[in-house]
Amino acid sequence: MNPSPSPPRDPDLLEEALGLGRGGSPPWRLAFVEDCVETSGAFVLHHFLKRALSTEGDGTVIFLGLAQPFSHYDRVLRKMGCNLSVQRNKNKLHFIDLLNLEFLGADEKGENDIEIGFMDLYNRILRYIEAIRSKDYNGGWTTIIIDDLSHLEIAAHGSVKHVLDFLQYCGSLTSEMDCSLVILNHEDIHSSDEALQMLSHLDYISDVLIKAETLSTGIAADVHGQMTVIIKDAPGGLIKKLHSFQFKVKENGVEFFYPGSRF
Repeated sequence: MNPSPSPPRDPDLLEEALGLGRGGSPPWRLAFVEDCVETSGAFVLHHFLKRALSTEGDGTVIFLGLAQPFSHYDRVLRKMGCNLSVQRNKNKLHFIDLLNLEFLGADEKGENDIEIGFMDLYNRILRYIEAIRSKDYNGGWTTIIIDDLSHLEIAAHGSVKHVLDFLQYCGSLTSEMDCSLVILNHEDIHSSDEALQMLSHLDYISDVLIKAETLSTGIAADVHGQMTVIIKDAPGGLIKKLHSFQFKVKENGVEFFYPGSRF
């Protein structure tokens, strides 16, 4: 007697919305993730991190840890079946611990330590990418992940100009070095006009905009929030595709589903 066939696997709506197949490089360069205080979008970073390091692909990740230490992400990803310690030892993951990052500002000689600090950080990222792309290493596609944009602003003493310059330098790597950039930002903590202009610019130059929001009815037991994925035809271009679905965060991952499909 033949065994019963396995039930079909539920589609990963986020993967489908982002146009991601099994392995390979993503069809976009800059993904801007926005969440809010009530609904964290950190699970999107976990998703990108696990996918980039999966055995199906040949990717490498440069992770700028501004909000949480390595131990936090290692603990979360282990529950999702990915051992970050092993990946780091294999040089597949380069984790830059920036929890205590702070630039001193301009000194008496007029030398701007904020600008120097950001250039040092950029050059560190660049050295990693050059090593990954070397013939001896050949690390495949690289994903740069920044886990909290607001912490860059804090480190720069609110200097939005220096933060934006740094992000534009990182963005240039996506075309010059065949890599992608993922940035997480907390949308509802910015108040200054300058910061809001920066966020508007990042929205404009991104290929993909991912929004994690609360439900209009509030958080429910089976639904934690609403996700919107906007795909543009080009950075600064028109909306090519718009996907909307709901999600529930679990201990070992996230479940995505269309409204009403669970009832």
